Amino acid sequence: MSVECTPQSRPDMLISEFVRRTGLARETVRYYVRFGLLQPQATQKGGRHPYLMFTEEDVHSADVIRVGQALGLSLREIGELRKARRSGDLPRNKRIALMQDQLARLEAKAAELEKLKSYVRAKIGWQQGGEKGDEPTLSHFTGRTKNEMPQKNRRRLTSPATGSSMSRRPRDQ
Repeated sequence: MSVECTPQSRPDMLISEFVRRTGLARETVRYYVRFGLLQPQATQKGGRHPYLMFTEEDVHSADVIRVGQALGLSLREIGELRKARRSGDLPRNKRIALMQDQLARLEAKAAELEKLKSYVRAKIGWQQGGEKGDEPTLSHFTGRTKNEMPQKNRRRLTSPATGSSMSRRPRDQ
């Protein structure tokens, strides 16, 4: 007699299987557990360090975390949303509004990436053409000047000489 294993009936999995299924690093999984984003069951095996048993629901949670991060949400925000959802404090109309906001952010991100792709194509063409004519600049494609670049595109750097931090905007070339 064989037992068919469907995704819903699949037995719990140890961290090694969970890591393989989700593509997350083992350390990341443990961090998510400590942070409360993943809530596997602890077993009696393993002594002082009990084995963690993950379920399909945990696999789904890992996907939700990944999507949230891709949308720019912090782990704290993701955790708060998941907690509100589990406790029933996130009604459907609010979930729909959040999803619409996420979709708008994705569309804005896609538009920005299209502009960047156009810039890179133009830059490649300019170089392949012997660098004749005006060099393409990012501002031609984004409509922004260097001074108008969003604050979030600045990178924090530490001066090797002084150890002090400084801001640097990404170069547009």
